[in-house]
Amino acid sequence: MLIVIQMDGGNDGVNTVVPFTDEGYARHRKTLKIQKSRLLKLNDSLGLNPLMRSAASLWEDGQLAILPSVGYPNPNRSHEVSMAIWQTCQVAEESQRSHGWLGLSMDEVERDSKGAPGLLMVGDRERPIAIQGRKSVHSSIRNLDGYSVADDLKESTKIQKQWVGDSRADELTTFLTRSQTDAFSMADSIKEVTGKVDKAARYPDTKLGQNLKTIAKLIKAGFGTRIYYAIQSGYDTHAAQLQSHGGLLSSLSRSVKSLLDDLKAAKMDDRVLVLCFSEFGRRVDENGSRGTDHGSAGLTMLAGPNVKAGIHGGYSSLMDLDDGGLKVKTDFRSVYASLLQDWLKVDSGSAVGKTIGKIEPSSSLDEPLVEASK
Repeated sequence: MLIVIQMDGGNDGVNTVVPFTDEGYARHRKTLKIQKSRLLKLNDSLGLNPLMRSAASLWEDGQLAILPSVGYPNPNRSHEVSMAIWQTCQVAEESQRSHGWLGLSMDEVERDSKGAPGLLMVGDRERPIAIQGRKSVHSSIRNLDGYSVADDLKESTKIQKQWVGDSRADELTTFLTRSQTDAFSMADSIKEVTGKVDKAARYPDTKLGQNLKTIAKLIKAGFGTRIYYAIQSGYDTHAAQLQSHGGLLSSLSRSVKSLLDDLKAAKMDDRVLVLCFSEFGRRVDENGSRGTDHGSAGLTMLAGPNVKAGIHGGYSSLMDLDDGGLKVKTDFRSVYASLLQDWLKVDSGSAVGKTIGKIEPSSSLDEPLVEASK
């Protein structure tokens, strides 16, 4: 299973994984600089934000992979446009409106026989285009509390189903009826499995923490979804960044660790991979409001027992910038291709493009970025 966490707003990768030996860090960050003594050291040149102790624990356990400079050529600094590019792998605006990389990747995968959608958004945000495919079933839920469908509404759908395939039913009626039937089937499936789960591990009392708790419950109960999606908002840190950004990273770090610990206790953690991404990074230089503005390349993280732990792709120099932001060293579509081919075992061509290959081997990556459990 793949769990995708969207760090919405443009995460400041420079203060997430800090290149403390790069002279550009102290030069560009007068008030936002995190002292070396406070960092959670990863190696001789990089350190995690001090509020990411749970992530540091994953690092020590060999369960965290970090790609510091991920993006795409000619980066766009609009939230909406850049996020659409990351979700669809399409630069042209007219191609960003209907299908996403995750949805397309699941189009040829056999549907779950018990009614679980192939892709599920958990949380109160709008369903992302990333999970929408041409044929694959995707859905969304806020939480598991009281998740059911009224009997009278179900009865109404039974009547509508009589029209499916009838010459009097147009394509729209057929589509709506089938969509409604899928929703009811999922509701019944959720109602069945959630009654079987044991007490969950402790999670942060944040939206992300509770959303990951819901995902863990579904996984432990045997729910058939292969891809889960959650969104953590708040990363557009134009002002007073240190405190707000640190709080977000703390929640992210603790939530992911709680999820993996919870599934480990159930002996299911080796079935799960977590991907954390943002639509772009921030500028390296701080602004006059003790924050940072929209940048270019950003930070991507992978967590789980089956990742190739370490720093991959290289950290772009803070002294050689792309209009104030980090230069791209790793194309995000290559990260996607690696996850689809090596983890989910599906063809990546329709999702990321047939010319995009997996991340190339390097001194830090002499084996696949991720490898599916045997």
